[in-house]
Amino acid sequence: MAQWRGAAVALAEQRVRELRALTEDDARAAIAALLDLGAASPVPPEREKTSGLVTQQALFHRKRPPA
Repeated sequence: MAQWRGAAVALAEQRVRELRALTEDDARAAIAALLDLGAASPVPPEREKTSGLVTQQALFHRKRPPA
């Protein structure tokens, strides 16, 4: 477990270093790439009827989803 904790600390420090080194242009490019990826993903047919939010809320409240 100590090795995992040490790795978690090292990864968190690396993340902070990378974010501090990120330029505004790099951030904009990363955002654009993520938006393009989402726009290029196919939309399943069931998503045209519902976002799934009601089902998710029912799961959070441990209720049966509406029929």
